[in-house]
Amino acid sequence: MKPTNKLLLRLTLPLLILLAAVAANAQDPARIHFERLNGLENSAQDVIEVNIDGKLLDLAKRVMVKVNDPNARKAAQAISGLKGIYVRVFNFANENEYNVADIDAIRAELQLPGWEKLANVRSKRNNQKVDVYTMFTGDTMSGVAVVVSEAKSVAVVNVIGPIDIDLLAEISGRMNIPKIDIERDDQKKPNN
Repeated sequence: MKPTNKLLLRLTLPLLILLAAVAANAQDPARIHFERLNGLENSAQDVIEVNIDGKLLDLAKRVMVKVNDPNARKAAQAISGLKGIYVRVFNFANENEYNVADIDAIRAELQLPGWEKLANVRSKRNNQKVDVYTMFTGDTMSGVAVVVSEAKSVAVVNVIGPIDIDLLAEISGRMNIPKIDIERDDQKKPNN
């Protein structure tokens, strides 16, 4: 092997290893960094953590398809591309027992490019704040995030993957799915 080839190999091999490590740690842009909420766990009275991804999510999709209910099959089809569903809920014994900066860090993350704020609610009763964000890849919804904070509780929900919103709208109002009223292009009335 020529000396220049040895030098090239010595430089390239560490670079490839570094790139492989970065790729392995790469995270879906729609996934929230839940580790920012680790501080809440120490002061919370109750903590709920739900992680549905991988094989468990695949199993749920397969079961929904096999159920003898056309609405369940449509729901399975609507979520067929999901990569994960993640939920964190923290309940506190006393009001304002958590550091608001922890929640603000999640809300700041959802202000980054790619996320769009869909809705927010502010209520002085219980000091409630609700924010709903969506992420789109082209015309496909690729992520949803919901952040709810109140005087004695915090909840964060993150859904990752494509969601067929038209299909969900079709089955809304059934199977405990809230009614979604979306005007589709084919339903628009011509202007007179």
